[in-house]
Amino acid sequence: MTPITIAIASGKGGTGKTFISTNLFNALQGSGLNMALVDCDAEAPNDREFFREGMLQGTRAVTQRVPVIDKSKCTYCGKCDEYCNFNAIFFLEEPPTIEVLEELCHGCGACSVACEYGAISEKEDLLGHVNRYCFRTGNELIEGRMEVGVHVSVEIIKAAIKAADTFDLVLLDSPPGTGCPFIQTVYKADYVVLVTEPTPFGLSDLKQSLAILKEMGIPCGVIINRADMGSDDARNYLKQENIPLLMSVPFDREIAVAYSKGELVTNLNDDWMVKFTELYHAINKQFEAEI
Repeated sequence: MTPITIAIASGKGGTGKTFISTNLFNALQGSGLNMALVDCDAEAPNDREFFREGMLQGTRAVTQRVPVIDKSKCTYCGKCDEYCNFNAIFFLEEPPTIEVLEELCHGCGACSVACEYGAISEKEDLLGHVNRYCFRTGNELIEGRMEVGVHVSVEIIKAAIKAADTFDLVLLDSPPGTGCPFIQTVYKADYVVLVTEPTPFGLSDLKQSLAILKEMGIPCGVIINRADMGSDDARNYLKQENIPLLMSVPFDREIAVAYSKGELVTNLNDDWMVKFTELYHAINKQFEAEI
């Protein structure tokens, strides 16, 4: 097969992207595909809650280099503060004060370049871990997990996606929203599945996500979750913009109860196993039509 990376994303939290990601991965487990599910929601990863049978194969620390200022060499010129785009250097001319705000640092190294007096060195700072869980099929769940107190998840997401390089099919369970973590995830995708809900907030965030993907040139389709609630505005918008509707998921007590217990509806209901298998083929067909 042609290797493909599919991101499952949403403009807001709570629309059901993890429900889609985990059940799609589960439905394809017996298909013989060489695949990985990557939990990119490093701030609150929870795909593992649905796959307890996976065995931990390894853990890798994700670090970044942050500046350390030697105040005996510092001339308090302020250039490092000027070069920092993330306000991670606290600087005052009077009284002479300079500190590194590590929680804001992105590890870009600009301050080291700015310093002409050799006052800035660097140290390793732990951001989080990438955990790999293997199944009897040879497929893997790869999880990015931030350390408590870390504010930036981008480097962890990059490391988690990199760990899936050897797989033919990669499913990326994206962080919610349309910020940097979302962009870092979908940037690596060949196709994006956007999960929305039939509410005004859902449609507003869907439009934002679609605009970003259009700007990035990434093809996408949409799943409407809890589709029999709310209005038809999202469905009508997709028709108007000629955006593929890949699946509609009704509001179903069986789904809600299974999800709350950390169970997969594709294990409980053969009809859903078929629907998620068909979803993969629909995505693959859309992707092949784009290349």
